[in-house]
Formats: sequence, C-alpha cells, structure tokens
Amino acid sequence: MTLKIEFQFDFGSPNAYLAEVAIPGIEQRTGAKFEYVPVLLGGIYKATGNMSPFDSLRGIKNKPEYQALETQRFIRRHNVTKFRQNPFFPVNTLMLMRGAVAAQFEGVFEFYFRAAYHHMWEEPKKMDDLEIFRKAFIASGLDIDRLIARAQQDDVKKRLIELTSDAVNRGAFGSPTFFVGKEMFFGKDQLRDVEESILEQTRPVARTA
Repeated sequence: MTLKIEFQFDFGSPNAYLAEVAIPGIEQRTGAKFEYVPVLLGGIYKATGNMSPFDSLRGIKNKPEYQALETQRFIRRHNVTKFRQNPFFPVNTLMLMRGAVAAQFEGVFEFYFRAAYHHMWEEPKKMDDLEIFRKAFIASGLDIDRLIARAQQDDVKKRLIELTSDAVNRGAFGSPTFFVGKEMFFGKDQLRDVEESILEQTRPVARTA
C-alpha cells in the first residue's frame, strides 16, 4: 500500500511557506510524494480554541525574539532566499484558500499555488484586497476571474470546510501540519521527524525463513 503523506497548509502561515521550501528535498531523498491539502487556518483556530503566534506571543518577554532566531536558523539551514515578511500580515486568506480548492478542481493547482506564495511571501501584497488579488494573479498569467467565479460555487466552499474539519478531527490545531500515514507532525521544525517517519514506514520489512 502506498504511504499517504500530507502537507496541510494555509497561505497565511509564513511557517507553512518556509516548510514547503524544504519538501522537494525530502521527496528527493525518500522517493515520497507529498499531497498538498488546503485548509482554512482561521477555521482550525476557531474549532480548537487556538490562536496564531502573532497573537499568542504578544507581550511575552524574550519568546518572540527566540522564535525569530529559530526562523533565521531554518532559513539558513534550507537556503531559503526568496522569503520576505508580509507587511500586511495577518492577511485574511478565505479568498486565497477557496481559490486553491477551485484550482485543484480546474487542474491548475501547481500554477496557482506558486503564484499565491509568490505574492504572499516573496513579493508580499495585501492579498485579501480583491483588486490587488486580481492584479497579482493576472500578472502571473492566470485566468483568475474564472477561478474567482469557480471559488464561489458551493462544491468548492463545501470541500474547503470538509478538509478543514477533517484536519481538526485528526488532531490538527495549526499550520503547517503533516500526516505521514496516521502519524501527525506540527510545524516546520518537525520536518526532520517527518522525513524519518517516511523512511521508517517505507523501509522494506525483512522476511524470516
């Protein structure tokens, strides 16, 4: 049976962006293939009573500085060169995430995904502003008006809700979340464990005579 490996993401999470940069290396080393699963981070926070680091770290002495240090270490370790902090953070990602599901339905997910991350975390923009959103994707060469219309259809909205609810039911409380089979891992700093779990679960079982 093929091992199912999921990367559950929301475009609004800078840590999900950083984690995704490291995924191709893991795929190359392990021969595994990640499934990209869009979820609505705001919905996960609401369902679990969690909050974003932007809110939870506010007013805590030393911890935000340490988190920033860890981020820089990750960036150096994985040679992340394009990441830029979004000055409009936090951005409401409902439109972006519905667009991701619509793009999956329409067979243009990879193109949409790369463009969305580019305009959120490489050349950051206020991507919850409809006109800015449209102009950004048009500049990337996407027929974004078709995807915007598709994203308003009930099956897209329902699918995003289902994916988000399923994530919560399986234990997710934030993004990025990874599932390797039934094993859950949270956060970019768990990628080493994700890779180790993939190798363990795909290692051939020795047969006894």
